[in-house]
Amino acid sequence: MSHIKNEIHEALLNKNGFYRDLNSYYFNCEGSCFTLLPDKGKGHYWFYSYKNIFLISVLDFVLYEDLFIEYPNGNYLSLSYYESISGTEFEPYYKFAAPCLKGHFCNNNPYKCIFHKNIPVRCISLIVTPEYCKEYIHAKNSQQYKNLAKAFSNLDSVPDFPELIYLLNQIKNCRFSGISAKLYYESKVMEAISMIVQKINATASSSSAKRVAPQDFESLVSVTKYIDKHFPLEIKLDALSKIACMGTTKLKYTFKAVYNCTISDYILNKRLKKAEYLLSSTDLSISQISQSIGYKKAGSFSEIFRKNTGLLPNEYRKLSSYNSYSPYKPLDELNFQ
Repeated sequence: MSHIKNEIHEALLNKNGFYRDLNSYYFNCEGSCFTLLPDKGKGHYWFYSYKNIFLISVLDFVLYEDLFIEYPNGNYLSLSYYESISGTEFEPYYKFAAPCLKGHFCNNNPYKCIFHKNIPVRCISLIVTPEYCKEYIHAKNSQQYKNLAKAFSNLDSVPDFPELIYLLNQIKNCRFSGISAKLYYESKVMEAISMIVQKINATASSSSAKRVAPQDFESLVSVTKYIDKHFPLEIKLDALSKIACMGTTKLKYTFKAVYNCTISDYILNKRLKKAEYLLSSTDLSISQISQSIGYKKAGSFSEIFRKNTGLLPNEYRKLSSYNSYSPYKPLDELNFQ
């Protein structure tokens, strides 16, 4: 976890207007507290890390300007509870609606998000690595790690999880020191993971009646492959219905059951993801990008982009930066024994 602490958190915090505050008494002294520079905002970002195993962070600040953050490529699982926030995650797109729980599986791809100004960011997060899973959960191969990653990723679909929120607040309020803090944080991280796995398994069992037949799932795969290749074009529901060999009503229902979004939302997310890539890594004009993803008018594209990300395309381009550096190995290269 030393990479996560030194190469991600400290570097990103220093880059984005936070400074190491050795005189802060807002959080546990066992961790590291960073405070926003007065011209950037007010508040703090605290984190506690242990070896190459896990990291806990507490965010409590207000920004004076929108802040775009890109975490480098990595392999880790994260859990976050947002008590207050206004912002957007990218790849896939997700607009925060606090209070909310968010699970995330990062598999050697960057994590990008934007925090909007003038709205308090209050969050408690846990990050665990494959090394943690090997040592504490005895995940002996990458498939077991992927199963745990699936549980984290499905956390967004859990409608109510008060016991986990209570546990996260216990972590936030801990003031133990030395070995007591280490043991406390270790036990609470393990307890949180246990809760997540149990909750996801219970939720999956209760929704077994909604499972899609194997042949229908294969039909949906054909539909998504078609959309992935043709999303810049106008895609008719009737055409997708013929590809899936099912009626439009059944197609819409099964698609939502499997992908947890509508067909229209799936197409929109494909377009926005492509636009985000073109904005951050090319010099194409807004008009060119608009046409390349299926919008004839740049104004229409700009409004849709703003509605879903909180930023106009030019604002996103200004804030974003392309970062190909990664201190991590791909998941398949990790040495599970």
